[in-house]
Amino acid sequence: MTLHEILNENRLRNYYAEQPFNPMTGEGAPLERVALTIPDFMIKTQYVPLPMMREPTVGYIRKHKTIRAAIESLNIKHPKDGGDEAEYMQAFGRINRELIRTRCRHDFCFWAVYFVKIKNKEGGEDIPFILNRPQRRLLEKLERMRLEGRPIYLILLKARQWGGSTLVQMYMGWIQLIHKTGWNSIIVAHLRDASIEVSGMFSKLMENYPVWMLHEEGEPYDVKEVKMRPFEGANNIDIIPQRNCKIKIGTAEKPDSARAGDSSMTHCTEVAFWTKTENKTPEQIIRAACSGKLRVPYALEVYESTANGTGNFFHEEWLRAKEGESDKECLFVPWYEIEKYSLPLDDIESFASDLILHKDDQSEASMGKYFWWLWEKGATLEAINWYMQECRRYKDHNNMKAEYPTDDVEAFTHSGSKVFDNYKIEELRKTCEPPWQRGEICGQAEKGPEALSNVQFVQDEGGQGKMWVDVDREIRVSDRYLVIVDIGGRGDKADYSDILVIDRYWMMEGDKPEVVYEWHGHIRHDLLAWKAAQVALYYCNALLVIESNTLETKDKERDLDGNIAPYVLDIIAEHYDNLYARQASAEDIREGAPRKWGFHTNISTKPAIIMNLIQVIDEKAYVEKESAACDEMLTYEKKTNMVFGAIDGKKDDRVMTRAIGLYICFNELDLPRIIEERPPAKRKPVSAAII
Repeated sequence: MTLHEILNENRLRNYYAEQPFNPMTGEGAPLERVALTIPDFMIKTQYVPLPMMREPTVGYIRKHKTIRAAIESLNIKHPKDGGDEAEYMQAFGRINRELIRTRCRHDFCFWAVYFVKIKNKEGGEDIPFILNRPQRRLLEKLERMRLEGRPIYLILLKARQWGGSTLVQMYMGWIQLIHKTGWNSIIVAHLRDASIEVSGMFSKLMENYPVWMLHEEGEPYDVKEVKMRPFEGANNIDIIPQRNCKIKIGTAEKPDSARAGDSSMTHCTEVAFWTKTENKTPEQIIRAACSGKLRVPYALEVYESTANGTGNFFHEEWLRAKEGESDKECLFVPWYEIEKYSLPLDDIESFASDLILHKDDQSEASMGKYFWWLWEKGATLEAINWYMQECRRYKDHNNMKAEYPTDDVEAFTHSGSKVFDNYKIEELRKTCEPPWQRGEICGQAEKGPEALSNVQFVQDEGGQGKMWVDVDREIRVSDRYLVIVDIGGRGDKADYSDILVIDRYWMMEGDKPEVVYEWHGHIRHDLLAWKAAQVALYYCNALLVIESNTLETKDKERDLDGNIAPYVLDIIAEHYDNLYARQASAEDIREGAPRKWGFHTNISTKPAIIMNLIQVIDEKAYVEKESAACDEMLTYEKKTNMVFGAIDGKKDDRVMTRAIGLYICFNELDLPRIIEERPPAKRKPVSAAII
């Protein structure tokens, strides 16, 4: 990109960012708008949402051009023409109020600036609620769903404080005060103080809200009537009697307070910070807060939060929404779209030239490549200038990223010691796809020598095996397939067992190994070993690598299959001739100790395989197919010096099969090669000791 192109693009970005916004006239407001000119209305020309033009009141006034002509068409003369002034002013006020009500029904921005007061963060008196750029983006998302007649379901990932919670709460208030009666809401936060703060926005709204807007036109009212009061003495539920709607507050700390009851709208705030209680998980609290809600127009469900690491409920829900697997839409607003994060440049040409010059510089001192990435993401030069200045406040750039994330991946950067780079994982995820078919690789029996007879793939949509690429028997290749096994437990809450197949064929041509099959589930250890042997036999007598820690443990709490478990590999080795054995120590060789089957992860091998996996992922050196493996990598951390594992509540079985497999793939095996013919698989005599 040339200097001239950058400067032109920057002018264009600033032009769109600086488009005027006037909520009273509607200029620059979200949604498709058309001009409506009424010479004797308080706003002569206003830009209103297109559906408003179909309203009867608007159509009637447009037909007569002015409010005065519309009134006179009702045989009410203007005072200058001899009419009764009181009668005329009453009609004029009624039509004006109806125009205001009509605009409020269709235009949240107008309603917000005209009737809503919020706290002035700079101090002083409360100020009208004028939406900033991120709030207008959020509003447009919400309004699209409402206008399409869909439930308004959204997950909002916030960056810094730009008023996302305020907009959601006021939008809920707009629905309750303008659109629906008997439409109850609940606000749930991680702490009671946070819930009270959010609900306090609604209290401030009601303090300033005119009573006449709570009633239909012509309905009698008292200007001093109560607009909001506690509901039947409850200390966490208020009611607006004129609209028959309740506002309830609850907290994740006290799950019973978060039960939705008959609420039609739910606002869950700072969800990423909801912690497990003795009896409840965030998932259960969410279900309680959202239970019983009908999927109807104007039903609302919003989860919003700043990020708090990966692997928690909020992060998982965000990923599901982002991938289109959820019933919610998702929205993230980067820091550079927030107006105040920008600094003017004295010499913009020099700044842009330096940006181009250092765009490939990855050093910590320069960070030129990162700043160029900000430009590619859409930041203006002025915003990048602000970011550079702000970076000086932080010793560690990661802290800056946490405070001012540029995209959702950066926002979820783990606050602890994440092992794998989020961006590299997202690159890895690009090759993931649904399996070609699901099913099980089976033999004539589940265990014993017959398990290795007539081995075939049986298609079964409910099976625990996923096949992306079937075995290739057309060409004989040495050291082609590699099968790795991580052993879990049998119970539903135990770790999963994982059998992974890697195809190394393309390494002959300097390309990457790839995942082609995976079995994932709970199973008895002896049956798992035989199943792994079946998979390895099916994939051309592949090298079978079984992580042996669980089978070798003397801890009876972990040895779920009893005393027989340590001998499983010895028995499998009698019937499958391509089983991985680790290198014997000098002492074992001297003493003539038997071979030790399987790969043992310990204080020396685990750091080696994890460091290798980091390098392989960074260099995009293998092809992943299973998205769930990427999810596990995002929740894998360095706990202490050279101690690795999944964060609390998460699994790492897929990480381990890939770590072990790719280490052996690149460090212990010869490159595959095409061979003229392959001798039949050798089978050792059947042992009497069969599991």
